[in-house]
Amino acid sequence: MSGRQFLIFLVRSVFLGVIVAGLILLLVPDLRSGTGFKDGWFSEPSDTPSRESHFPALSRSAPAVVNIYSVSIETDTGLFRNQPRERASLGSGVIMTDNGYILTCHHVVSNADSIFVAVQDGRVLEAQIVGTDELTDLAVLKVAADNLHVIPQISEPNVRVGDLVMAIGNPFDLGQTITHGIVSRAGRNGLSNYVDFIQTDAVLNQGNSGGALVDSNGVLVGITNANFQVRDGRHRVSKVDGINFAVPYELAKRVMDEIITNGKVTRGQLGFIGSEYRGRPGIVVTAVANGSPVARAGLMAGDIILAIDGIRLESASKTLDMIAETEPGTELELEVSRSGEIIIMRVVVAELGAQDYNRVQN
Repeated sequence: MSGRQFLIFLVRSVFLGVIVAGLILLLVPDLRSGTGFKDGWFSEPSDTPSRESHFPALSRSAPAVVNIYSVSIETDTGLFRNQPRERASLGSGVIMTDNGYILTCHHVVSNADSIFVAVQDGRVLEAQIVGTDELTDLAVLKVAADNLHVIPQISEPNVRVGDLVMAIGNPFDLGQTITHGIVSRAGRNGLSNYVDFIQTDAVLNQGNSGGALVDSNGVLVGITNANFQVRDGRHRVSKVDGINFAVPYELAKRVMDEIITNGKVTRGQLGFIGSEYRGRPGIVVTAVANGSPVARAGLMAGDIILAIDGIRLESASKTLDMIAETEPGTELELEVSRSGEIIIMRVVVAELGAQDYNRVQN
């Protein structure tokens, strides 16, 4: 090929290339904006439409929820029936640590002679009770096992009204079941929080107690506890749909840590009942228990507690939390207003449940 022929060939090739490039740019607008070919140009289209799914969240959390079977031996006392019989109870639990600590409800394992835990990988393990806390209806179990799937946890889940949550448990021994709903009440996390739990419409049934309430990321936000029940005109108990409860995670974790460390949950008390003083700071004392620390210090119904150890009081619930979380034996200073006079009292915190006081109402 001569030089002239080569030059003509080169010019024709370049000219043809420009024409082809122009046609491609005309037919594929995305190339003109620099975005390249769209996904799917060189692949088969998918027949499965995109969809939202909680599968990733449940993949992280569901394997940590176990089935709990508690067995107790009872004796019938009827005529010709003085025979022992075995009673089995059903519940759920949550693996909290990689060394085998499990959280569940106190009523799931109460009075159990033996407890068995069915893990989602097929193992059935015998569990021992480390301790329980009746006020929050929580119990801590321990199993001897490794390679356990621990549920995702963060120190402050920050549960809000309206958050999507899922309840994971073993209702009616059907195997692991998931229901979902939203939070309608966030609950409190102090140790005096005996009944102020997370409220949700995620369905709970028999066997769900002690299971996990998780958020849309699979993070544990509560331990499922019970559904709301009422008595009808014939005194029969029936549950109310859409009102179910769970112990907040922060409270459950605090109770678990105390049980593991001390074998029980220790709460402080002073022996009074009070409410917010409307429109002004302070707690109005409505009742004082005979023989209680505050009774011995001279506190009376009608007094207004303005501060404890210099901390100004505005919320009755936060005040009770502060007292409950104070170690028994600690001396506190109370600033009290009585008929316009300021009185300083010193009291020693007692342990809740260590002594019964006779409550006096006024």
